[in-house]
Amino acid sequence: MSRIGNKVIEIPAGVEVTINDGNHVVVKGSKGTLEQTFNADMNIKLEDNQLSVERPSDEKRFKQLHGTTRALLANMVNGVHEGYKIELSIVGLGYRANLQGKKLVLNVGYSHPVEFDVIDGITVEVPSQTEIVVSGIDKQLVGEYAANIRATRKPEPYKGKGIRYKNEIIKKKEGKKAAK
Repeated sequence: MSRIGNKVIEIPAGVEVTINDGNHVVVKGSKGTLEQTFNADMNIKLEDNQLSVERPSDEKRFKQLHGTTRALLANMVNGVHEGYKIELSIVGLGYRANLQGKKLVLNVGYSHPVEFDVIDGITVEVPSQTEIVVSGIDKQLVGEYAANIRATRKPEPYKGKGIRYKNEIIKKKEGKKAAK
């Protein structure tokens, strides 16, 4: 039994949900509009500002889709209402980030600066040289963009240098000990 799939999604004031043919769902809110097409077998219902998902049978594939569909719908509703934000911090001597027009430029110990184009649907802010804030309405897009930034220089376990999420804890390892 899917516990996530059975939960009802409360639609906040100011958010409008439209379900079209073929389970094409359009969610409009104060921050923007998201749309996605879900599996046609899943029953998505909108009643009294509540969104619910039901599966046609208890087959394994429908059980798998049930919770996933509900979670994606909840992320869409939350995204257009509040939005998503991921904060990254840069640790390391001489490591820094800056925004040049529509490009995020990272200097993280390579012989060349690493550049990222800021894609549509995402806003990137650099409050200081060692902080990056990625925000937007699409949770998957924001998370993937932040993960790509982090992947340019993952935090290493000996000195802790690299790009990490704001709340990420890096377990430090002890280096080599001198031979006696």
